[in-house]
Amino acid sequence: MSEGPILRTERLELRPNVASDLDGLVRLLRDEETRRFLGPSHNGAPDQFAGLMRNAGSWRLYGYGGFAVRKADEDELIASCGVFHSWRAFGERMQDVPEAGWIVRHDHTGQGIAREAMEAILGWFDEAHGIRRIACMIEKGNVPSERLAARLGFAAYGEAEADDDGVLLTLYERHGPPAPKPA
Repeated sequence: MSEGPILRTERLELRPNVASDLDGLVRLLRDEETRRFLGPSHNGAPDQFAGLMRNAGSWRLYGYGGFAVRKADEDELIASCGVFHSWRAFGERMQDVPEAGWIVRHDHTGQGIAREAMEAILGWFDEAHGIRRIACMIEKGNVPSERLAARLGFAAYGEAEADDDGVLLTLYERHGPPAPKPA
């Protein structure tokens, strides 16, 4: 049983993760190209199980979390996207806050999957929880994610170094949906 809504877009179905998603999450992160901008590799079953548990806690305690993303009427997990509650060691603006994140399997990148999923998720989040600040972080050099963040209404506000691995991150925040573009 999952807590939270099932969201549908033109091409996708998004639902909170369930325990049986473990194998799909491991497959999602199996390819090195998918993990390219995710910092240290955490693609094994133990790490994904821990992530499932954190996600379940986010849903249970805060009423929002990550979604398993599938193409409509298909079983295969192709992405993991959502707004989850996090606590990062990058200053108070990344502590105890809703945080957005998206991971799309390498063979589905460049198809607008993350954009479509995150637009649906952020629309649901804004409606269900009110328009409020949401943070995210993107590894420097991940240009597609930087562009998507801007399109979703996130603006850079700082930088941080991830753990001890020397990976540089740009920190972003969103205070509401982006302004509509003039017609």
